[in-house]
This record gives sequence, C-alpha cells and structure tokens, in this order.
Amino acid sequence: MLQKLPDRQRQKAHDLLVLTRMDRPIGALLLLWPTWWALWLAAGDFPPWKPLAIFTLGVFAMRAAGCAINDYADRKLDPQVARTAGRPIASGRVTPREALMVFAALLAFAFLLVLLTNALTIKLSFLGAALAALYPFTKRYTDLPQVVLGAAFGWSIPMAFAAIQGSVPPLGWLLFIANILWSVIYDTEYAMVDRDDDLKAGARSTAILFGDADLAIIGVLMGTFLVAMLMIGNRAHLGWPYWLALAAAAGLFGWQQWLIRNRERDACLAAFRHNNWLGLTLWIGIALALAVR
Repeated sequence: MLQKLPDRQRQKAHDLLVLTRMDRPIGALLLLWPTWWALWLAAGDFPPWKPLAIFTLGVFAMRAAGCAINDYADRKLDPQVARTAGRPIASGRVTPREALMVFAALLAFAFLLVLLTNALTIKLSFLGAALAALYPFTKRYTDLPQVVLGAAFGWSIPMAFAAIQGSVPPLGWLLFIANILWSVIYDTEYAMVDRDDDLKAGARSTAILFGDADLAIIGVLMGTFLVAMLMIGNRAHLGWPYWLALAAAAGLFGWQQWLIRNRERDACLAAFRHNNWLGLTLWIGIALALAVR
C-alpha cells in the first residue's frame, strides 16, 4: 500500500508506522491477551461480537498511541541507548509535534470506539487514557514504572467487564492485579536488555531496582501470578482445559528463567517475547474451559 505513495510521503508514512510499532506487534499482543481473558470471563463464553470488535481494535489503537507518547517522552533519553537510538524521534525522522499529533489522533479514535459501549465503560476510559499518557514519564521519577505500565496495559480488563456486565466484579479486579504482576515480569525482562544503558542515562526501572536479586524476584512474581490465576480459575469455576493451560504457563515461566539465567541481552529479549505464548496459552485455556462446561 505504501508503494503507491510519492517517495517523501512513503518514507514519512513508514516512519509513523515505526513510531507506533506497527512493525512489531508483540506489544499489542501482550495487551490483547489479557483483554481477551477478560472478555471471555465476563461473558462466560464467547463474547458478543460488538464488544469483541471494539476492544480488539481499541487494543491496537491504544498500544500505538502509547508507543507514540513513549517516544515523545523519551526523545532525549533514546539517543543515549543503543537499542533505541534509531527510533524515529531520536533520529530526527519524526518531530515531537508530529508524535503528539499521532497520539491525539489515536486517542480520539479509541474514544470513539468506547462511545459505542455504556456509561461506566466511558467513565473508566478516561483513567485508562491518563495511565497511558502517564507511564512514559514515570521512569524518571520512580523505580517502578513497570507497575504503571501494568496498570495501563491492564485497564482494558475492568473496562471489558463493565462493557459486558455493566459493573466490575471482584473477579475483574483480581484479573487486573494478576495482569500487573505479569506486566512487571515481562517488562523487567525487557528492561534487563537496556539496564547498562539506562544506568548511564539516568533512567529508572525494576531491572535496576532489583539488581543482583532480579532472577529471584522475577521468580517470586511468577509464582504470585500463577497463584492469582489459580484463584481466578476457582472463582470462575473453570474446568480441566484451564488447569492444563495454567500448568503449561508454569512450564513457560520455567523456560524464561532458564533463558535469562546469565542475563544476556538477546536472551532477556527472547524471554520477553516468549510471554506472547504464555498469554495465548492462558486465553486458549479460558476459552476452552468456558466452552466445555
């Protein structure tokens, strides 16, 4: 599609796609799986097509918006980090103003989608937008930006319950907390890739906070997440497909620990990406358990 555009416009369009990470869907998938967990659990089976379409489109829109505002916030930090120095704003291919315009447009699109739901979901969406805008700036003021990321990535969970059930039950909030734990796990693995550069640049993260205890703390977080998901399975009265999926998730966590054991950059990045399969596995378990009960 881009090939039909004039050279200059084609390059700008490509840079904007890179800005919003449309070329790297892993982040959107990490947001999509917990959203689908929530939709299926809220509906008690396959969710209605309308909220499924709204939230799936909203996931990709909000993830893209989050990437745009993240690169705007990191426009002075990214040039100091080897992995991010080539990003569109850091390299001067996209201006900060253009990034803000992209962020605003995507936020507006996501809000139009939310207007197709109910009043409670619309009210919750304002806090979701605030979390998405706040997260990129937290790495300068707190050692726990991954927690804010988890809240931003997981805010679709209470919104999904609100859209389908008209309220957010305890199950929804428990799933939200579980997702925060999962987000801290995979984003700490991600932050371990840039830990040395972040220390030099003055950025903060859980990877830096945990220090030499990172593997042990990640392991504790993994165990806590699995316990939370076990509680969710009990509360939702899920059957054997879910418990098989949860056992598989425990095995996938074990593999991630093996990958990051030497704290090598490529291995830590591989462990981060590996979480896509964990999210997919749990969704399959939830969907099958609800279908067969």
